[in-house]
Amino acid sequence: MLPTTSLPGDPGRPRQLRARRLARFPGLATAASLGAATALGLSAMSGAPAFAAAGDNTVLMDVVAKDSPAVVTIVVTTGGTPLANRGNKGNNGNGGALTPQATGSGSGVIIDPSGLILTNRHVAGDATSVTVTLADGRTYPGKTVGVDTLTDFAFVKIDAKDLPTAPLGDSSTIRVGQMAVAIGNPLGEFPGTVTSGIVSGLDRTIDVADPVTQTGTTLRHLIQTDASINPGNSGGPLLDGDGKVIGIDTAEAGSATGIGFALPIDLAKPIIDQVLAGKPIERPWIGIQYTELDAQSAADNKLSVTNGAWIHTDPQSTGAAVVAGSPAKKAGLKEGDIITAINGQAVDSTHQLDLLLLQHGPGDKVTLTVLRDGQTKSIDLTLGTRPATAA
Repeated sequence: MLPTTSLPGDPGRPRQLRARRLARFPGLATAASLGAATALGLSAMSGAPAFAAAGDNTVLMDVVAKDSPAVVTIVVTTGGTPLANRGNKGNNGNGGALTPQATGSGSGVIIDPSGLILTNRHVAGDATSVTVTLADGRTYPGKTVGVDTLTDFAFVKIDAKDLPTAPLGDSSTIRVGQMAVAIGNPLGEFPGTVTSGIVSGLDRTIDVADPVTQTGTTLRHLIQTDASINPGNSGGPLLDGDGKVIGIDTAEAGSATGIGFALPIDLAKPIIDQVLAGKPIERPWIGIQYTELDAQSAADNKLSVTNGAWIHTDPQSTGAAVVAGSPAKKAGLKEGDIITAINGQAVDSTHQLDLLLLQHGPGDKVTLTVLRDGQTKSIDLTLGTRPATAA
């Protein structure tokens, strides 16, 4: 039986979790849930920011003073929309049943003074109404203006101007043991609550059931932290010692103490640019199932290389290793191929396939170095747009 995870801001909709590296952590929960979004205390630091030594709270207090005004509370209503393909008559006047309504809350962070807010997909991705309350008590109606097809990010917009913002940091330089600060609204009742801790681990992978798409979703490259987490913080910022956003709180291990997860801010930067430009969110897509190889997985499967992306069907997934009609299929990739480089950059533990792809956009042409039946060959491929239902 798989452990379940409830989304912050969605206590009534448990998620099933298949955590490859977290199978030993039953009860993993996303940090948002309807009724009271689950808060996840994620910590990380970028570069070499000022560091608060034990017993010295000056840096922490400065971060809180600087960034608390940019942290908001998001209250959402979901449901109340017609259910598709139902034969019974409902109360919407056209013979279709309505989904039940539920109300929940989460957090978010203002990233542009015009009112653009970054939060979690599981907080606002399927909202039918959104209300945003600022740190100073002002309340605005909001609208979900972008939902990421790859991660647990979403964007909410309010009609305002000259708002306080939190600056974005660099999550690529985070180190285990660094201090981090999380600010959010636990239980939807205590806005501006601050927790702090350290980065406990990097590059974590967890699998959850996505309540928006009703499909399984894998979240990769997560920051693990021991910062205290509480329901309602989901979507709130994880800050470094310079007060820069390095992550967005996303999930917690509910049955354990001090195990939380945040999405690195670098994963959001390409789509932030798209939303600010008024464009739909688009992620690059190849259309394959694969395993990132290491020495152990290569030995287990009797493969000749220890780095690369091995195209094969995941036993825990459904569908073909190479998706029909995908860019990979059109380019001639086959099950069993190992992608060892993109545009000459080796695919390895430091340069993983999905991260290398995020340096490009849909429509870009890339050259893949592929190992097939012991022979190396080059394959040109034009990246597609990742579907919302992609695994």
